[in-house]
Amino acid sequence: QVQLVESGGGLVQAGGSLRLSCAASGMFRRINAMAWYRQAPGKQRELVARITSGGSTNYADSVKGRFTISRDNAKNTVYLQMNSLKPEDTYVYYCNADVDNIRGLPRTSWGQGTQVTVSS
Repeated sequence: QVQLVESGGGLVQAGGSLRLSCAASGMFRRINAMAWYRQAPGKQRELVARITSGGSTNYADSVKGRFTISRDNAKNTVYLQMNSLKPEDTYVYYCNADVDNIRGLPRTSWGQGTQVTVSS
């Protein structure tokens, strides 16, 4: 079992910045990748950014050049630095982790979500 706790969401004006954090805890053998998703009411959850254990990253086209995903392996924590925020970035953001559990089996875990609101 993996628990993911997000923090850092809030209300900012357009053009501002926020940094989201997600700390993983619990029993697992290895974190293979961590990612940030976002979801608006009535819409499909979409991938924002993902980082693998090897450091490879992927970003949604809508956030390329503005958002940066990183991780601190010592703290089992992933970050999402969000710059040049736009009102259309207003979503609930969810942390995701792909892990191998203590038996070596792949599992996916989700955080509870953190609200990001960008005002114009």
